[in-house]
Amino acid sequence: MLINGYGPTENTTFTCCYTVPRSEQVPDSIPIGRPVSNTQVYVLDAEMNPVAPGEPGELYAAGDGLARGYLNDPEATGAKFVPDPFCTDGNRRMYRTGDLVRWRRDGALEFLGRADNQVKVLGYRIEPGEVEAALRICEQVTQVCVVPRTGGNGSKHLIAYYVSSGALAPEQLRNVAAQSLPPHMIPAHFIELASLPLSPNGKIDRAALSQLDIPIKGQGNPLQSPRNDIEQTVAELWQRILNVPRVGLDDNFFDLGGDSLLLVAVHSNLQKVLKTDIPVTDLFEFTTIRKLARHLGTHRPATSELAEAQERARRQSQAFLNLRARRSSGGGS
Repeated sequence: MLINGYGPTENTTFTCCYTVPRSEQVPDSIPIGRPVSNTQVYVLDAEMNPVAPGEPGELYAAGDGLARGYLNDPEATGAKFVPDPFCTDGNRRMYRTGDLVRWRRDGALEFLGRADNQVKVLGYRIEPGEVEAALRICEQVTQVCVVPRTGGNGSKHLIAYYVSSGALAPEQLRNVAAQSLPPHMIPAHFIELASLPLSPNGKIDRAALSQLDIPIKGQGNPLQSPRNDIEQTVAELWQRILNVPRVGLDDNFFDLGGDSLLLVAVHSNLQKVLKTDIPVTDLFEFTTIRKLARHLGTHRPATSELAEAQERARRQSQAFLNLRARRSSGGGS
């Protein structure tokens, strides 16, 4: 029998335990399970309200095993040992672990990462562990680590380093992310490694990952001019939104400094210019002008629904004007 025990020292060794079933294939992330006897746990948001199952939140622990506080450190005690609003005993406290978790469907807790690992990207607070959990949905991903990096303009973005069991292209993993994550949480770069660096205690060395060079693709590609109207339209949008003087047909949008929110801006403008609906996931999947233009040229209808509606409205308006003109000239109805 294999049992995964979780618990900070402040709650006396164990807070939760999870028994790994013999028939279950051991996943990369083993749940921390359910609370042990005489222990209560809560998953709360920033306002200390319970979150819905499946949503991430900070883990708070209470019960008979809770320590009184830190010896001779009342300030740290007051910050971490807070009143328990879910207990009728007004004197009971709970400990804020600083760990991010979420309730699984089976009632077990899943560990996501540390709350103090949160980073602010494009104005949004993001927990890299939540992004990692979304990427692990892809069966080919065996290991993944998401770290923040600061670009040359001072803005932060996310980099996803991963190890796969097969040939998993970065564009494929980006498309997986786009299926379940909002645009601001999708990493700017996906970089495949043979293995992730480990610290002396066997954990992923995030500091080492943050020092790795980001390979830039497309810079050596010959600069080719757009060959048709769609390529020209996409190229002009990229240049304006990315604020770059020129782009090549095979340059990757994200390698040129683009991010998820800038891609959403391209998407919005592209739909207006082409007057057709375009799934935003297409732009995450086809990240060069050549590929995107080819895809749009193949799948875009000859006349979009919007264009057809505009043409019908124009004809109806013209018909009413003609009818009014005939009536005014005494031509009858």
